[in-house]
Amino acid sequence: MYNVLVSGACGRMGKEVISALEASQDLKLVCGIDREENLNEAFPIYSDFSKIKEKIDIIIDFSHVHLTLKVLEYAKEKHIPIVVATTGFNREQEQIIRDYSKELPIFKSANMSYDINLMCKIVAELAPLLAGADIEITETHHRNKVDAPSGTALLLANSINEALGNKMKYVYDRHDLSRKREDDEIGFTSIRGGNIVGEHVVQFFSPYETFEIKHTSYSRTVFAEGAIKSALFMINKPNGLYNMNDLLK
Repeated sequence: MYNVLVSGACGRMGKEVISALEASQDLKLVCGIDREENLNEAFPIYSDFSKIKEKIDIIIDFSHVHLTLKVLEYAKEKHIPIVVATTGFNREQEQIIRDYSKELPIFKSANMSYDINLMCKIVAELAPLLAGADIEITETHHRNKVDAPSGTALLLANSINEALGNKMKYVYDRHDLSRKREDDEIGFTSIRGGNIVGEHVVQFFSPYETFEIKHTSYSRTVFAEGAIKSALFMINKPNGLYNMNDLLK
């Protein structure tokens, strides 16, 4: 059994990961970390990294950007592999993660779902075949999601952009744009409401037809299970930055 620390243990996804760990025969939850401390649980949840006394073999992070950066520093100090499933990083923070990966094993994915990563492969294959099509990505999430567009929407866009030679530019808001659409755009629409787990739609608009691919998540459990698989994959891995493509191989 490998000992796991869950970062963001009190959040929605943190709780899903904890439930998944309870059913795991290979991983054991030994502690968590979050803003609020709770030492009365079957496992302690700390608010300060200096209080962690347990031996940790792998970290699963489903938290928020600022806590992720702190847990990465802890992981580097202790040289513990980490699965980063948090989204919402800016370019500077993404670079920080890449720099950390030179000193410890990091698995990072904007979405832990196998099907979403399959969708990335599909849209990347379609984009060159639908050359000239206008591309739009619409994502819908629960009302409490902070970042927009979602990390998954950007993951899909990056897959398309790479397949097109990284020539596309991203347009997040057309409200202030008093011009017609340009050929090299990928447009984003973010919808927030209710308790929707996650829905992503990629549309390729041609003059006389539209090609649409859609993925809907009905339960957060799929992301927790993906994080568990990723954590097991990362045991004893050398330093570096890994993603779902590495796992799927």
